[in-house]
Amino acid sequence: MWGGRTGALLRVWGLWPAGVRGRRPLGCNAASLAGNNSPQCWNCGGPGVPKRGDGFFCPQCRALQPPDLTRDYFSLMDCNRAFGVDTAKLQNRYQQLQRLVHPDFFSQRSQTEKDFSEKHATLVNDAYKTLLAPLSRGLYLVS
Repeated sequence: MWGGRTGALLRVWGLWPAGVRGRRPLGCNAASLAGNNSPQCWNCGGPGVPKRGDGFFCPQCRALQPPDLTRDYFSLMDCNRAFGVDTAKLQNRYQQLQRLVHPDFFSQRSQTEKDFSEKHATLVNDAYKTLLAPLSRGLYLVS
């Protein structure tokens, strides 16, 4: 029912159960599409992105990698995990990340990278909004 690109995206986003009939492997190391838990790049099958650093791009082919949805907002935005946040530094980091992953910069790339870009940009937006406002930052800290 959901084959081709749609099925691939459902598998990437974790919405396609592993045992469902009709699941076809993609041509490029489909196991690594599940997220940053895999050490391999989804595009070239290379060693992938190290956990240190931002981890947005494959060091070999420079393909945008899937976002780590479990990553802490403070580490993503390069802030100390504390209630007091330097909002100027937060804004600079937000702008820096959006220049890296904004979907407008991926219009000529593969559909997979476009989708990853949208997910990265959404994650960065959510982190910025959460950490910018003191109330939501405090609630995020205690959660």
